Amino acid sequence: MSAREELIKKYATDLKEKCGVTPNMDLLTKVTIGCGPSIYNADTSTVAATQHSEIDTVKNNFLIKKLGLPNGPELEAAIHAVLEKYGHSNKHKYRAVVYYLLTVHFKKESVYNK
Repeated sequence: MSAREELIKKYATDLKEKCGVTPNMDLLTKVTIGCGPSIYNADTSTVAATQHSEIDTVKNNFLIKKLGLPNGPELEAAIHAVLEKYGHSNKHKYRAVVYYLLTVHFKKESVYNK
């Protein structure tokens, strides 16, 4: 099994056990691939939920640029809702899992069907 496949398996487990979500594995794979090499770096593979700059990065680089959403207060509200769902006590919030949950939240799965 490749390193990416191992990570996707880990992300699926997090979605099931920590978020109570049964993932669409095809979508999870596409979201993971979309994260690029960041998934292999210990620092960039997770979202630092307590850092405002990290929340801005998720909002600007993923929600606005990748998903094509207009900027507004609902974007930060959705990020905080996803982080809440992932669990504040969970120190390691994987970027691919957060992005997957945001994609589903905004019903933007079609972005990954191109």
